[in-house]
Amino acid sequence: MADDKSKPGAGDRDRVSADEEYEVEYFAKRHRISPGAVRELIRQHSNNRKALEREARRLRP
Repeated sequence: MADDKSKPGAGDRDRVSADEEYEVEYFAKRHRISPGAVRELIRQHSNNRKALEREARRLRP
C-alpha cells in the first residue's frame, strides 16, 4: 500500500517498506548497501527500522 504523503507525521517512521522504491533507495544510500541487500534484510528481519539498521551496520565494508 502506498504512503499517503498528504498526511505528515510519525505514522510509519519505524518501518521500511519494501514496496516503496524511494524508501528502499534512501535506506540503501544511507547505509551504503545495495537496494537488493535492503530487500533481503527486510525478508529476513521484517521491516522494523531499528532491526534493519542494526543488521545493515553488520553488512558495511
